[in-house]
Amino acid sequence: MTTVFTSDYPKLRPLDMRPHTQAGQSYILLRDPTQLSDKNLLVPQFLAAALVYCDGAHDLQAIGRAFERQHGVMLPADLLTELLAALDEALMLENARTAAMRTHTLAAYRQAPFRPPALAGQAYPAEVGALQRLFQRYLDEVVEEERTGASTLVTEARGLLSPHIDYRRGGPVYAQVWKRAAALVKQADVVIMFGTDHYGSDPFTLTRQNYATPYGVLPTAQWVIDALIDVIGEEAAFAGELRHRGEHSLELVATWLHHMRDGAPCAFVPILCGGFHSFIRNGQAPAADHLINCVIEALGVTTQQQRVAVIASGDLAHVGPAFGGRPLDQTGRTRLRAADDTLIEEMCYGRADGFFEAIRSVQDRNNVCGVAPIYLTMRLLAATHGECTGYATCPADEHDTSVVTVGGVLFG
Repeated sequence: MTTVFTSDYPKLRPLDMRPHTQAGQSYILLRDPTQLSDKNLLVPQFLAAALVYCDGAHDLQAIGRAFERQHGVMLPADLLTELLAALDEALMLENARTAAMRTHTLAAYRQAPFRPPALAGQAYPAEVGALQRLFQRYLDEVVEEERTGASTLVTEARGLLSPHIDYRRGGPVYAQVWKRAAALVKQADVVIMFGTDHYGSDPFTLTRQNYATPYGVLPTAQWVIDALIDVIGEEAAFAGELRHRGEHSLELVATWLHHMRDGAPCAFVPILCGGFHSFIRNGQAPAADHLINCVIEALGVTTQQQRVAVIASGDLAHVGPAFGGRPLDQTGRTRLRAADDTLIEEMCYGRADGFFEAIRSVQDRNNVCGVAPIYLTMRLLAATHGECTGYATCPADEHDTSVVTVGGVLFG
């Protein structure tokens, strides 16, 4: 392998990192969520520990010394060099080569007529008929539940929380909330969707691109984007725009939206939201944050003459070894359900600040990935009440010791 370095101080880009086992060996799978390169890397688990020092502040020698201090063994220089060369080749380091590819990729993305559905044909059917049958099967199961009197409906719904987990695991919960939101989304002139930005920390990331689903194209509401740019600033608003290309949190929910509208388009406002970790650490309240308040105000002002539906795309807890935690036992499952019930209760009482305080009081130990979208949706709606339409605990590893929990809420 030819070693090419464009920086003496290698800096790893934000990547999707997941444990992976192959032929009985433990690895860390590295994937670029912005898809500047189609290459994935499998890094032996012991060697992956060096990645934490690829922060732009350590040269090769400093990385080796830091690794040895932390782990008590010397990292061979040739092995580290080979790792960095592979990262460079895969465009996983922040350097001139990556910057050039980012510029090229962003230009191509913006010149395309729409953002194509990245997961169609993989996570769900790309063919409309097959997709309709899949969704209808989930919706028919909800009809059976309604016949048993298991649920009531919120009147005058104005928004909802939808899962963004894969349909295979979350399909029933998707259907439970979307069936109850059918009238809302069919009548909407504008749909504002807040989605979890799984790989970025920017508070708000916008795009002007239209969003395509197998049903057609949802046109992005350019006048709303213009208003948000005035508040956020153009550079900050689009700094992570390429994350829209592969982010599933908006795509999977937008596909349900388009299905429930029978393929009819509507003005769409896709917003990726970074986490609220800074508020959790510094003790400040998101209700007092100037940027958040200005964004909420701008969205309200620019859409006040339209029929608006506001959607939070967010899952709940992510716990267990798959997420860096301990295996979940029955006691842990009971505690987890109680914690989720507290969050759902705050949502159903319309208490956005209470919802966030429930997260902060435990330092988000359950890794709730929908915190920002849920909070922002409640704030924008000035929600006063809601109804939990469904809940599920979904397996997240083959040993059933890791789980993702999901719920649906209709906001009135």
